[in-house]
Amino acid sequence: RRNLFRGLRAMAYAIVLAFIGPTVMTSAFKNQEHALYIPVLGIAIMMCAASIALGFWGIKLMVKGLFNEE
Repeated sequence: RRNLFRGLRAMAYAIVLAFIGPTVMTSAFKNQEHALYIPVLGIAIMMCAASIALGFWGIKLMVKGLFNEE
């Protein structure tokens, strides 16, 4: 039961990052001449990667919670 709620929380964070990451990436691509282009693009890529990783981790935790694995 605990794993199920941890998985749902991880999935909620993944969904939030799945929307924020591409938005930041689009903003970075629109401002390529700006001095902070590379750092903002790097942050956006990390957000997208974190979203994917949290999604997989959340699904793994939810499956463990549903099938009562410890």
